[in-house]
Amino acid sequence: MSPVDFILGIRDVVIERVERGREIHVWARPARRSACIHCQQEAVRIKATHQRTLKHTRQGNQLMVLHLRVPKYHCTDCNRYFRHRFAGIRPRRRATEAYRLEVFEAHDGGVSQRQLSRTHRIGSATVERWYQSFIRQRVSELSGRTCPQVLGIDEHFFSRKKDYATTLVDLKHHKVFDVVLGRSEASLHGYLKRLPGREQVRVIVMDLSETYRRIAQQYFPNAMIVADRFHVVRLVNQHFLKLWQQHDPEGRKNRGLLSLMRRHHWNLSSVQKERLHQYLAQSPVLRALYFAKQQLNGFLLMKHLKAKRARQMLPKFLALIRQFAQSPARALAQTLTSWLEPIVRMWRFTKSNGITEGFHTKMEMLSRRAYGFRNFENYRLRVLAQCGWNGVINRV
Repeated sequence: MSPVDFILGIRDVVIERVERGREIHVWARPARRSACIHCQQEAVRIKATHQRTLKHTRQGNQLMVLHLRVPKYHCTDCNRYFRHRFAGIRPRRRATEAYRLEVFEAHDGGVSQRQLSRTHRIGSATVERWYQSFIRQRVSELSGRTCPQVLGIDEHFFSRKKDYATTLVDLKHHKVFDVVLGRSEASLHGYLKRLPGREQVRVIVMDLSETYRRIAQQYFPNAMIVADRFHVVRLVNQHFLKLWQQHDPEGRKNRGLLSLMRRHHWNLSSVQKERLHQYLAQSPVLRALYFAKQQLNGFLLMKHLKAKRARQMLPKFLALIRQFAQSPARALAQTLTSWLEPIVRMWRFTKSNGITEGFHTKMEMLSRRAYGFRNFENYRLRVLAQCGWNGVINRV
């Protein structure tokens, strides 16, 4: 076989003629006769020949049109008929798999359907149909996966009509495992009951949601719940700002003081600390709450602790929570006590739902690019295509 015959990228094909004009037209035929696809015998004869015209990739800015001579064989052993089959060319299709994959990768990379219609001489509906075909192919390959060992669970908004959806993320490999419509136990019951490998999950990271905690305890019996550090720190800051509003409504409106109050004390400059201390000196109760909050945040931000060190820090952490229980921040103390074990596990496990929140930003961009989704299954396929795998589809 001549090296020129390899330009097409299709095995066992011989190029007969090439004409270059507005498009590149290539006439080709099979390099040899095929064995019978039914009985695998070599005793076949050519009964007839027909020609197929297919679009096949682009060379530079020119579309390559393949005119393929397709023999129809008759097997003298089993007396059955069949047509010659080529690798990378499906029956009854007007384009090769390489061309379809080229269109898919271009559209997946951000090229619009209108632009692909001009450059590849196909309709917008065809682009969408081919794109959905490859996505379904990849999602079907992913459907047999079992649950990851480290799982992140969080909610995100889908649409006004269908409300929220739940995102399941493989935090170890930084991939979206699945997206399920709904965020209540009733809406997720059917999906979680059929989920394979639920017993393999070892760690579940979540925000301080009672609904998700009940779901994790019921459907993932071998998993430990770990609180998400960002949400815990945010909860503490929100409680403190509410208490500040009650003690000094006018000071709460000062944007400069608000910036100082929100930041960690160890990140402030000496000038900022002096200004903040002058303000806190006017209210001893607010001053005590502020430094207690800073001490609490110091506990919450600890990570990479070994078991021995964690056991040494636990009594100090419990004593601080008891101090909050005897102060105006008793509601915060009740929440921290209720979530004590998941919060303490943050010291040992460093995984957080920051990965999940990053995927939510990407999902929002996907929804904006599509001007919103009405069909949740189409949205799920698009999310899994962009966030659930490495973007490479194996050629058929």
